[in-house]
Amino acid sequence: MISSVRGKVQSVGLDHAVIEVGGVGFAVQAAPSTLATLRRGEEAQLATALIVREDSLTLFGFADTDARDLFWLLLTVSGIGPRLGLAMLAVLEPDKLRAALSEGNVSMLTQVPGIGKKGAERLIIELRDKVGSLPSNGDAPVAASASAVRGSVVEALVGLGFALRNAEQAVDGVLAENSAGDTAVVLRKSLAVLGRKR
Repeated sequence: MISSVRGKVQSVGLDHAVIEVGGVGFAVQAAPSTLATLRRGEEAQLATALIVREDSLTLFGFADTDARDLFWLLLTVSGIGPRLGLAMLAVLEPDKLRAALSEGNVSMLTQVPGIGKKGAERLIIELRDKVGSLPSNGDAPVAASASAVRGSVVEALVGLGFALRNAEQAVDGVLAENSAGDTAVVLRKSLAVLGRKR
């Protein structure tokens, strides 16, 4: 089992990064919020989960062990595969996802593409009592100011290969609709905007 990787970031894509460890480049699938923290040429460390299939070995990366442990827990639910599990952590930060499961918040869970009402109810039934046993990162962080969010998201988009001007326009458009959005949400919406323009 590969539980973490640490090495130089070779490249960062829209859904994965390549991290070189001991001369070997590992392709690591990750959520946009995790990829946004990586910079090409710099060293990075990610907690990882290795998914073994008959025809593939896929490595999923997370900012910390808390997110990875929650990912493994999601996979214990019938119908939740690694892609959907990663999508849930991309849409809802670990603390928000844990809260949604423990409080039985169906509407929050159905914000995730691919999770319908029945799927959300199944998740709640199977995981409500289990999420409390996972370690928490504490209280949710205070929302960053719009200017701080703008700067970090623009930097992340440029790091992903988008032109500075296009990145700024996309982020400004998203912030105009919701100035209080957190970094992960603004990044996800900006990627959607830029994806439509390609």
